[in-house]
Amino acid sequence: MQTLAGKVAVVTGAASGIGLALAERFAREGMVVVLADVEAMALANAEKAVRSRGARTLAVRTDVTQPESVDALSRATLDEFGAVHVVCNNAGVGGAPAPTWEQPLENWRWVLGVNLWGVIHGLRTFVPILVRQGEGHVVNTASMAGHISLPLAAPYHATKFAVVTISESLLYELRLSGSPVGVSVLCPGFVRTNIMEDERNRPADLRVAMPISEAGQQFRQVYTQQVATGLDPAVVAARVVEAIRADRFWIFPHPDLLAAVRDRMEAILAQREPIPAMPPPAT
Repeated sequence: MQTLAGKVAVVTGAASGIGLALAERFAREGMVVVLADVEAMALANAEKAVRSRGARTLAVRTDVTQPESVDALSRATLDEFGAVHVVCNNAGVGGAPAPTWEQPLENWRWVLGVNLWGVIHGLRTFVPILVRQGEGHVVNTASMAGHISLPLAAPYHATKFAVVTISESLLYELRLSGSPVGVSVLCPGFVRTNIMEDERNRPADLRVAMPISEAGQQFRQVYTQQVATGLDPAVVAARVVEAIRADRFWIFPHPDLLAAVRDRMEAILAQREPIPAMPPPAT
């Protein structure tokens, strides 16, 4: 999609972080922007910020874990603007650090519900619209954590690896069908977002008392520091726009981390035991 001005973009997780940066960048490109997020007050503030850039906007409170909520988002978008051209399945949470065997089921359900099922619901709802139009682009937010594994974060890594392979399958399927709809998968490392405060949005029925071990506390401290000094979300958003225009599948805002991906691939080919890459990647 070379021309973005006048097109309609839908962004989930748009109230903060990468999602808000995407919304602001799309506004700068002259697009109509639909912002979706589960956090109502932050969503309202985000919409005001994007509208102040002169963009036509619509805010729709959306719980991406619920298919009917994502369906409602698509209906609201089509009712208001008549089309949708760019869909960013971006909503995400990190979850609490713990060994895999100690992860509460509530943590698995929450992280998979947002990071994985949120993408699945977005694709199920919006891709048929794009295919019927014969025009559009999907951007799925994964992470470098979808290419490199680390301890104490199995639910998060499971979702991000899944988003990468789902995106690849989607690309193959669209190409096989002859559809011009594009696909990109966004795989950042550390970005300055508020993902470390994601517990504020955990549903009441999935809250659980979960003591954090000393190793888990150290892990969280490392992540918190790395996120606080991470890449500006605006830089990530610029890379996304470049990829949409170039119809490029892979988006790696932190190309220096690709060396760790290479090391992992070489270990697989040599059938060596994997060694975690440090520092741990996260979005």
